[in-house]
Amino acid sequence: MKLCIILPAYNEAQVIGKVLIDLQDFIRTKLKDLDISILVIDDGSSDDTLEIAQKAKVIVLHHIINRGLGGALATGLEFAKKNNFDLALTMDSDGQHSFTDIPKAIKPVLANQADVVIGSRMSKYRDMPFDRVVINFLSSLITLLLFGIWTTDSQSGFRVFNKKALTLLNLKTQRMEVSTEIFAEIKKNHLQFCEVPIKVIYTEYSRQKGQRNLNSINILIKLFLRLFR
Repeated sequence: MKLCIILPAYNEAQVIGKVLIDLQDFIRTKLKDLDISILVIDDGSSDDTLEIAQKAKVIVLHHIINRGLGGALATGLEFAKKNNFDLALTMDSDGQHSFTDIPKAIKPVLANQADVVIGSRMSKYRDMPFDRVVINFLSSLITLLLFGIWTTDSQSGFRVFNKKALTLLNLKTQRMEVSTEIFAEIKKNHLQFCEVPIKVIYTEYSRQKGQRNLNSINILIKLFLRLFR
């Protein structure tokens, strides 16, 4: 079973080295029965993200310009599809996600119970800043209204896709609106999805790197224009 762990990265030089070392250690000790490749998508970083990732001896793909989260995810998922991976798992490169959630997240896919798994932070919402809880709920409500799919965490960056999903997904949005677009693709392609609860690790760094709350309005406008033009 081949698993590709995809980490989109933009100006993450401050943390990505430690994230990759810790992830490699976790794979060696806890996931040694799987054939796992780590893929970093350097999305046009202006700092040393690219060089640090390359020194970590993982697969690195580089965007000459910053295309945004959607562009980075599309590049990573296309790589996984072309290289015949059975599973692809996306996670943030800022240390916000816990590696201990990986086995739990891939389990429903391995059991043929889902094509897509979403790691939901809302089961641990008491550990989340209140503004993030509100934004997540409103985003999930909009996802329900647009696509008829209820999810507790539409903006989660922790996801698993099986080979069927990798073949059918066709992401078009370039930036943060991709998180909602994924549910449009789930609906359009009749993919089966489920959620698993995950732990989220909020630090001052990850809060600074995350999207601003007011930017959510711009994201929704872009999503409407893209999906319904």
